[in-house]
Amino acid sequence: MKSTTLKSAFLAITLLGIIWSSNAQKNYELNKKQTFSVLGTSTLHDWEMETSTATGTANITITNSKLEAINGITINLKSESIKSGKGAMDKIAYKTLNTNKFKTIKYVLKTAEKVNETTWELIGTFSIAGVSKEFKTQVQTTISNGSVTIQGSNKITFDEFGMTPPTALFGTIKTGKELILKFNINFN
Repeated sequence: MKSTTLKSAFLAITLLGIIWSSNAQKNYELNKKQTFSVLGTSTLHDWEMETSTATGTANITITNSKLEAINGITINLKSESIKSGKGAMDKIAYKTLNTNKFKTIKYVLKTAEKVNETTWELIGTFSIAGVSKEFKTQVQTTISNGSVTIQGSNKITFDEFGMTPPTALFGTIKTGKELILKFNINFN
């Protein structure tokens, strides 16, 4: 009788362990394989600024190597880490972002809804230049070797974040009003 009870207890613990390991909600850290880009237009040429330095966490549930839930995402990047490769353009961008006062650009997930196995619709808040706005973002996800990759983009305007589209050369070069925020991020 004692042996049967012990076997039953061992079997129950083993089953719980299997269920727990196959349905694991975990915290993940943003790794170094990431890119954040801002794309825009001007009367002179299209332009892009990017950074690969950000910090962030995600709380994700994976079951049998499939993404089942995105419970939380928080990402922070230094405003002045975004570079174009052109010093003068960077200075204009930092002035527009008011980086003396607002050192960080932030994203915080509010909700995540699964569309299909690899597509999710996220609703979250972007905080840029001291203004916070909620946006819906459709993203593509992949899971590989314990890493979760999320790719997507958002169209925003300078006006939505209280910024004036920058100009150069006494107003002869004007920036377009729309921007695209593009990201390819990996969590381990």
